[in-house]
Amino acid sequence: QVQLVESGGGLVQPGGSLRLSCAGSGNDFRLYFMGWYSQAPGKQRELVAAIAPGGTANYAESVEGRFTISRDNAKNTMALQMNGLKPEDTAVYYCNAHAKGQSAIWGQGTQVTVSS
Repeated sequence: QVQLVESGGGLVQPGGSLRLSCAGSGNDFRLYFMGWYSQAPGKQRELVAAIAPGGTANYAESVEGRFTISRDNAKNTMALQMNGLKPEDTAVYYCNAHAKGQSAIWGQGTQVTVSS
């Protein structure tokens, strides 16, 4: 139904910024709850930020105030603006989408590395 492709990861210095993008294809993108998850080496994948179809957002405590999640339903895209990056933010970031009663959909992931 929906396929997701992430982009925008890379290597940045501490305090720097990145903007991750997730491009969706398929029907009814506007009806999906979407989110960004991170997975560091040897650690469990965890929720970074989520956004409801109408735009209501939630953030992990570790990123609140630094990251901003957004979506553009007309363009079938979602983004994560990452400011004030810290080394502990280093992880693979995955785009996720789900609708009630359906299995979750995942992108392929994009690497974010924060290092001097």
